[in-house]
Amino acid sequence: MEYRLHKELTIDASIDEVWKFFSSPYNLQKITPAYMNFQITDCPDKNRIFEGMQIAYKVSPVLNVPMKWVTLIQAVHEGVSFTDTQLKGPYKLWKHVHTFEVKPNGVHMSDDVTYELPMGPLGELAHSLFVKKQLEEIFDYRETAVRKIFKTNGNDSN
Repeated sequence: MEYRLHKELTIDASIDEVWKFFSSPYNLQKITPAYMNFQITDCPDKNRIFEGMQIAYKVSPVLNVPMKWVTLIQAVHEGVSFTDTQLKGPYKLWKHVHTFEVKPNGVHMSDDVTYELPMGPLGELAHSLFVKKQLEEIFDYRETAVRKIFKTNGNDSN
């Protein structure tokens, strides 16, 4: 079964500042909860993403057990959007579209994630027991971290 997660946030900064931050793979660690033990293990460019780029991570999402996660930057539209998909990791499907839109009060950012868990009914049970809640918490943490980094106020997330 496919699931979707959607989050929105307006950041009081220029598109250049926001794009530079989010298109640098190493900034992902700054907006990921510490308990995830997130660590990039292989990345061809520290400063920018590009189409076809593969990034390997170690992450411990459950019971502090480390697992390898490899993502592919599938599409990049400079200053507008980028899409990453999982090549290897805990999900059967993971597609994350990051969209940025310039507004009068800053940059409106949207995260749209489509994901599916492996193992059929067991995956669905895991989703209802903890995966959905954990993903919500991770993205809520990201929002708080981004607000601190950019000193953004307000409450416009979904």
